[in-house]
Amino acid sequence: MTRIAPGLVIAAPRSSSGKTTLMLGLLRAFKRRGIAVRGLKCGPDYIDPAFHKAASGLPSLNLDAWAMEPALVAKLAADTAQGADLTLCEGLMGLFDGVPAPEGRSGSSADIAAAAGWPVLLVIDVSGQSQSAGAVVKGCATFDPRITIAGVILNKVGSERHRRLVTEAIGRTGIPVLGSVPRDTEASLPERHLGLVQAEETSGLEAILDKMADLVEAHVDLDAIQQAAHIPILNATHSGLALKPPGQRIALARDAAFSFMYPHHLAGWQKADAEIVPFSPLANEAPAPDCDVCWLPGGYPELHAETLSKAAHFMAGLRRFAETKPVHGECGGYMVLGESLVDAAGTEWPMAGLLGVKTSFAKRKMMLGYRDVTLEADGILGGKGTRLRGHEFHYATVIDLGGDAPLVMARDAYDTPPVPSGSRRGHVTGSFFHVIAENTSGDDALGD
Repeated sequence: MTRIAPGLVIAAPRSSSGKTTLMLGLLRAFKRRGIAVRGLKCGPDYIDPAFHKAASGLPSLNLDAWAMEPALVAKLAADTAQGADLTLCEGLMGLFDGVPAPEGRSGSSADIAAAAGWPVLLVIDVSGQSQSAGAVVKGCATFDPRITIAGVILNKVGSERHRRLVTEAIGRTGIPVLGSVPRDTEASLPERHLGLVQAEETSGLEAILDKMADLVEAHVDLDAIQQAAHIPILNATHSGLALKPPGQRIALARDAAFSFMYPHHLAGWQKADAEIVPFSPLANEAPAPDCDVCWLPGGYPELHAETLSKAAHFMAGLRRFAETKPVHGECGGYMVLGESLVDAAGTEWPMAGLLGVKTSFAKRKMMLGYRDVTLEADGILGGKGTRLRGHEFHYATVIDLGGDAPLVMARDAYDTPPVPSGSRRGHVTGSFFHVIAENTSGDDALGD
């Protein structure tokens, strides 16, 4: 049994309630107080953890109750909180929103709160309502007996009268209001087609984070929030390894075009004594030839298609590497491994040509959702028949799949029939699928 730092899940009844602003403001505000605060993110969002790290100065990672077994969630939660004074986990969508699944495996923020033993700090956007907010809080507090609402933060409060009406209504539930934040449009982050602009690309990020912290410090009771956090005792017996290292020395593409790599994979691989050897395709760097495998993560290659296409040293080195050693691409990495990529302006740029797929960002269609996949052949992701869980989130479309064999048979979380997905040819594999964890339990997409 492992004792970890006290924690809270920052959640809301619905999306766009102000969770991210509050989360980043709290992380930066506690850091300014000298408190070692760690951030985590519920669900598969691979952008938010980088903002958490920027705000707190400490690494963050994802916890996903659908893709990860409860024992893995507990282990990652425990490991993340080691050496911290406080852990804050940012929820996704609404508190109870998830997919059809047995209790604890829907992927909701409530599932993470229950698995980690953390109470919930509920953020309520009270614009357009007053006393009705009390009913919303009461509903959230009684809907799921596994979780506890430790307190409420009011967001987008219009006036002192508005604050008083809402606070009095929520007071009837017995749940304390720990802050009330007025409408503020300045403390926000820029966005792009896959969500927020990445942390390292955000101009003036430090000033934005400080503004968020100023807002929180002025309107939220930080002492009460810290006291509301709970110290759970977790049975953290899992190894913490969500996916076995694909090799001993892993050449990892890492720059603005290839940045969507889950922190829990990198941490797990390094704990398993694998070495990560980063390189930048945008800087025309090739994978180190003495590495065992090459991994191209997702990101925004469609924004850098011309630069990548003309990176002759990178392309030649990647092709040489693939002659004898495994190369794998996820989402954006998959697109770069293909024959060509059409950018938003409609220009087609040649890519590595290691797979037959041709993709287009000019012809957009959003693909979003969990995926439960089975490998069709042995490879760096595992042996034939290995089950993996993860997700897709992209706007690029396939305009020509080419003649390669499929990498996996994939289905979503709604029990649809499995379909072939991805590509494999020689030592090269790729798909739009981002792997989160191996499905060692053998559960199907609905957990039946």
